[in-house]
Amino acid sequence: MSLTLRSLTATAVVVPMARPLWTSVQALREAPLLLVDLHTEEGIVGHAYLFCYLRAAAGAIAAFVEDLGTRLHGRPVVPASLRKAVADYSRLIGQRGVVSMAGAALDMAAWDALAKATDLPLVRLLGAEPRPVPAYNSNGLGLVEPQAAADEASELLAGGFKGIKMRLGRPSAQADLAAVRAVRKAVPDDVALMVDFNQALTPREAQTRCAMLDGEGVYWIEEALRHDDYAGYARLRQSLSTPLQFGENFTGPKAMAAALAAGCVDYVMPDAERIGGVSGWMDAAALAAAHEIEMSSHLFPEVTAHLLAATPTAHWLEYVDWAEPLLQAPLRIRDGLAVPSETAGSGLAWDRDAVERFRIDA
Repeated sequence: MSLTLRSLTATAVVVPMARPLWTSVQALREAPLLLVDLHTEEGIVGHAYLFCYLRAAAGAIAAFVEDLGTRLHGRPVVPASLRKAVADYSRLIGQRGVVSMAGAALDMAAWDALAKATDLPLVRLLGAEPRPVPAYNSNGLGLVEPQAAADEASELLAGGFKGIKMRLGRPSAQADLAAVRAVRKAVPDDVALMVDFNQALTPREAQTRCAMLDGEGVYWIEEALRHDDYAGYARLRQSLSTPLQFGENFTGPKAMAAALAAGCVDYVMPDAERIGGVSGWMDAAALAAAHEIEMSSHLFPEVTAHLLAATPTAHWLEYVDWAEPLLQAPLRIRDGLAVPSETAGSGLAWDRDAVERFRIDA
């Protein structure tokens, strides 16, 4: 069935986090999300959502999403064609920030609608088979005291998770090390412990703090430096035995290609709303396969469960539960594995009562 775009609607919501997240940048106690619906003339509606980070950002993104809906009214729902139309329309302002996020939401909603039109789960529409993918629990484990971190880490293993992530970037390197050692002692040896600095460190600090983590049972070190300091990451990588991970801030596959060419990363983890939605993700997955580098996800677990199942070098899915209160059927986690929905589409279906409860004026 071919589909024709009628309109795009965007609804801003703010969902309280079950576990507040204290990072080196700011404390997060709520998840500002933008729910995007692609309405077609044929009656099929495609869904996507964005994580806006700030309440104030939701309104700007919503305005651009709905403007795109007006501009693209009557066009066939063909992701490649819609992608080009967004690029043409935004050529003067550039495809970054609000523009790239809106374009990614459009792309994800378009793929969801197409999967529904063909009565296939998204993973099958992408040419792959549904399969469980390893998931690590990324809810909580912020900058808290070592004992509190250890207690929370043990709680995060419920559901059979074999990986957890904690945030680093405390005022001192010794405080970070004490927290890592407390968590590592509290969880079984076979649990992967990822750590994330959220771009908090200078190059000199990164050399010191990351070297201290070598030999401490850390699975990867994420975003120690500013996300686009590829030269700095290359130098850091040469001095460490612990793998480096980043990629959530890649704006499109070209940014990922540049990082891979610079040889500055051991693993990559694109973000669906920044890499370009489903289309951008699949381009990135092809790059990762060509470089034989393992690829994980950042946020959006409901959709990335499908995308990782279609990724040749799939590694870990980052599990967060922020959107769950809004969904009719949240992502299933079974024995630490994320199980892609086998219903038609990406598995996103809004609980309209919950949406109204958490809705805000954007």
